[in-house]
Amino acid sequence: MEEGSAEQVESKRPAQTEGCEESFSKQIADIVTPLWNIPYEDQLKKKEQEVLQVLQKLTKEIASNNRALLPWIFVQKEKYKNSCCQLEGVTPAPSQTEYRNKCEFLIGMDLIGKTKTIGFRLAKYKGGTCAVVEPFDTIHIPAITKSVVKAFQDYIRSTHYSVYSPETYEGHWKQLTVRTTSSNHVMAVVYFNPQKLDKEELCSLKRSLGSCFTEGPGKDSGVTSLYFVEDGQRKSPSLEDLPLEHLAGEKYIYEELLGLKFRISPHAFFQVNTRAAEMLYTTIGEWAHLDQDTTVLDVCCGTGTIGISLAKKVKKVIGIELSQEAVKDARANAEINGLTNIEFRCGKAEDLFPSLINSQVSKKLVAIVDPPRAGLHSKVILAIRRAEHLKKLIYVSCNARAAMNNFVDLCRAPSNRVKGAYFKPIRVMAFDMFPQTMYFELVILFERVEYPDDPPLKATRTTKDSGESSLEAHIIDRSTNTNNASLEDCDLNGSTACSVEEKAGSTVVK
Repeated sequence: MEEGSAEQVESKRPAQTEGCEESFSKQIADIVTPLWNIPYEDQLKKKEQEVLQVLQKLTKEIASNNRALLPWIFVQKEKYKNSCCQLEGVTPAPSQTEYRNKCEFLIGMDLIGKTKTIGFRLAKYKGGTCAVVEPFDTIHIPAITKSVVKAFQDYIRSTHYSVYSPETYEGHWKQLTVRTTSSNHVMAVVYFNPQKLDKEELCSLKRSLGSCFTEGPGKDSGVTSLYFVEDGQRKSPSLEDLPLEHLAGEKYIYEELLGLKFRISPHAFFQVNTRAAEMLYTTIGEWAHLDQDTTVLDVCCGTGTIGISLAKKVKKVIGIELSQEAVKDARANAEINGLTNIEFRCGKAEDLFPSLINSQVSKKLVAIVDPPRAGLHSKVILAIRRAEHLKKLIYVSCNARAAMNNFVDLCRAPSNRVKGAYFKPIRVMAFDMFPQTMYFELVILFERVEYPDDPPLKATRTTKDSGESSLEAHIIDRSTNTNNASLEDCDLNGSTACSVEEKAGSTVVK
């Protein structure tokens, strides 16, 4: 049995009679780690099927939006099970349990509404309370993080301040964020609604909290950096916009990744699975085919991990990031690691990227984008398309279905809105950054299609005497045919015998 497996976690739970407590712990596990009771090999198979569905959808979308790629699409589908390119596997995570280096917990009341509790919400508002269940039986959270949660829970229970209710807007304690590193650095950020407390009372609370975790009962929890956030907004704010107050310990925590050292501040983005991130970044470097003439554009760079991990292999790295905190970390990280060929710019990617890419004259230009779940702003995609000197793009997505429009716009035929030669997907690999859940990171290598250097294909489906059909691809002369036909004349599922020729952007279906 694998160490730290779900079965072992179950066996470590305190013996208890069948009842509500164990039932609710299981419900929370089912919500936050829905695959926790499925063997890991089967989890990977589930994710592989999900990625294949994404690829098949992308294949159909490309075929519908770029007729010039139809010959290529037909050939690729024959090779790769109706996909535009081969899935090179789902890379397993080095550790399937206790892997999260950042966890966000809600603070609320327990299931019977009597005790202040830190953990996960069981369901939406019901019966006058938002019930919260402790996270101690979940298997993706490290033991040190659970220790911090327990210490904070003990502390807030010792105070007379109530938990915040999103239904009545009353109360104080709202949220706890815990970040950890492999060097045993622990950062805790607590969110508190001050309501109408005066400054003197608020300062007294902060002193008490800081004292608890530096010389009181919370000291043994391992917190090395403690922050306090006054969050008085009713609607859920962007946490990055809220001012932070450093109460105790160091201002930053530090993590090592691929032999490099990274500073992490409270709001800065850093991959939640450090060891799996090393595998992801290594693959990105291999696919990019970097050398000392290469310039890398690292878009949505966070604390600079990707660009910094590649900087020694290239001429220059330029990172773009929205969060000011993350940019400060990124610049500090470049300095910590002795890198002088890297710079970071703070702002929205859609505002900075168009002018940045147009200013780059490097003949070996590679863009690496790692955007939030929703994907890149359309302005960034349009700028990528127009910048025809950019030949290679590596897209890292944590939500491939949400980023589908980005993928399609990279590959669609030129138009009045989308100018510049299109890309096509060349390589695809998934990384299991989030074991016990259905989430994963998808990496796609896109390369720009260049005609006439890349000759057009003729894809012909033939039927053998045995009844088996196959596709054959041939280079054709652009001037051999002048007919036009619509996509509706051909079955994109490959069930209709047909041949396709591409001529100067138009498609002929016979």
